[in-house]
Amino acid sequence: MYLGLGIDTGGTYTDAAIMDMSNGTVIESNKALTTYPDLIRGIKNSIEGLDPGHLKRIKFVSVSTTLATNTTLEGKGYPAGLILIGHTIPKKLASRYVISIQGGHDSDGNEIAPLEDLETLREFVRQVKNKVASFAVSGYFGVRNPEHELRVKEIIRELTDMPVVCGHELSMSLGAYERAVTALLNAELIPVSKQFIKSIQTVIEEKGIKATLMMMKCDGSLVRIEEALQKPVESIFSGPAASLVGAAHLTGLDTCVTVDVGGTSTDIAMISKGIPEISDSGAKVGGWKTMVKAIRMDTSALGGDSLVWIKRKPYLGPNRVVPLCLAAAEFPVLLEKLESIEKPKERLMDEIIQPTAFFFRNGPHSEGHLSAELGEDEKELLDLLGEEPLSVFEISAKSGKHPLMFAGNLKTLIQKRYVGQIGFTPTDALHVLGEYVRWDARASWYGAKILGPYLKKGPEEFSTQIKAEVVRKLALELVSFFADDLKKTDIEKLIGKEAYLKFQVNVPVVLVGAPVRAYLKDLNEMINADIRIPAYHEVGNAVGALAGKVIHRTEVLIRPLASGNAGYTVFSELGRDIFEEYGQALDYGLRLSQKLVSEYMDGYGLEMGNVEYDLRQNDVGSIGKAPLETRLVGIGVGTTGKLA
Repeated sequence: MYLGLGIDTGGTYTDAAIMDMSNGTVIESNKALTTYPDLIRGIKNSIEGLDPGHLKRIKFVSVSTTLATNTTLEGKGYPAGLILIGHTIPKKLASRYVISIQGGHDSDGNEIAPLEDLETLREFVRQVKNKVASFAVSGYFGVRNPEHELRVKEIIRELTDMPVVCGHELSMSLGAYERAVTALLNAELIPVSKQFIKSIQTVIEEKGIKATLMMMKCDGSLVRIEEALQKPVESIFSGPAASLVGAAHLTGLDTCVTVDVGGTSTDIAMISKGIPEISDSGAKVGGWKTMVKAIRMDTSALGGDSLVWIKRKPYLGPNRVVPLCLAAAEFPVLLEKLESIEKPKERLMDEIIQPTAFFFRNGPHSEGHLSAELGEDEKELLDLLGEEPLSVFEISAKSGKHPLMFAGNLKTLIQKRYVGQIGFTPTDALHVLGEYVRWDARASWYGAKILGPYLKKGPEEFSTQIKAEVVRKLALELVSFFADDLKKTDIEKLIGKEAYLKFQVNVPVVLVGAPVRAYLKDLNEMINADIRIPAYHEVGNAVGALAGKVIHRTEVLIRPLASGNAGYTVFSELGRDIFEEYGQALDYGLRLSQKLVSEYMDGYGLEMGNVEYDLRQNDVGSIGKAPLETRLVGIGVGTTGKLA
């Protein structure tokens, strides 16, 4: 048997699965909690729950993660220097280390200004190289002619051995600002990606596993780990992409929509005829629009660990917390605290001041290396927190200050990840109802008993209401994914309101994630669809990391030369070429598209005879017998089971 090991590191869990790559059969799996900041411990815990005999026979390892997504969402990427060529510095850019120098090209790839200010560039690099972890370079119309970007990259490498990424290396699409953002995000994520991959490699070496190591990209394709290190921005949405591919594999469906209910979020995406649907506009994360080709996905801040908080009515999220049941398993003293908890008046309550909320100091900052960005009040509050979780009222008693004085600082420290929060969650509601029990259900029951009376409900009735709200939101997100021409607020008014109204989804719906079986019956009552929960649905991401394919997309653009000049320009990732006749340009473009796919696949030991190759030609307008523009999109798909 040719065995593969899939690993997915998410915000809550790190999953592992072993598959027979020769026939796609999943042999076994395991889940463990993701550990911050020491990812190695969580990865080891997930692998050590697998059969050692199987681990000795692993020849292929593939991984996925939400690490890049979370890092970008939280604005915690490493600082990077950005060099812009030929355009002004935008007001909104997430970097303090930016410079713009003269240069750039026009839409035909002709130089509109010489590359100058090179001594200014060198001085900039010398000044910031000890303040940044990498550099990004983005030139005006750099995708039409990358000469200036490559020259700047060469100069940076003459002065430092730090990573450098160019905009044209990440996207062939036009859009100077978006391409600059993409390059910058990529540069900021390189150290994050290296840390994750190093953690994986360390564990694999410790276990004596000698295997090809690959990673899932956000378009659902697999790349060797060396390529993933060069373009970490492409691992944004890697986890949801793996979930989509895994769901299709586990059900045997080549067309389906996946609803992945995780600890932090719910992600919905679709795969059609075996290939994930790709967003036309590129991945958007944390308010930043990028040029990264990613799966078309809807994400909502609804997960098993979403905070349930009360203020005249129940709210879900958007913050993720540690469920009471999980926290009590680690801190048994929490049960005693819940039995004698002080109940605040409802008018004072928000997502921080809750009778079931507890706070603890996070591991990454437990060694006393406080950031200079923290104020004195924040440092004082952090000093009050130790290893044992404390409620706001316990913090108040230790400090002698009113609880309201801590709410703002606690929010800030949680956002900066200095402090973690414990609270009641949908996972706790399922523990109370006995529909998903993994940890200490007694803590969940105490939490429901405390919160329920605010809504005049007992523990079971309160938990049933929370579960129903989760199902309603899942149904809303699913319908909204297909009805993108309708406002979500209008759909929300109809979901679950009328007994005779039921939405129809004609594509099979696959649910993945640890708790989804508990929601199946209620979801079926709201949505008329073929809803499935496959075996190993708890580790769908890890399975998807293994079931992914090697996919390479190429784009070649053919355009006539500027007015007054005869001939045609062929733009590609290799640069530009000029031909006298359209037919010559088209023949070259067709050959080049297949050649680029063939060379890429050859790097993975895949011959074109074993690769599915598809070429799409899109012509726009015409000048005589020739189009105004021809776009050639080549797609090659190879299976990992055929890797050399």
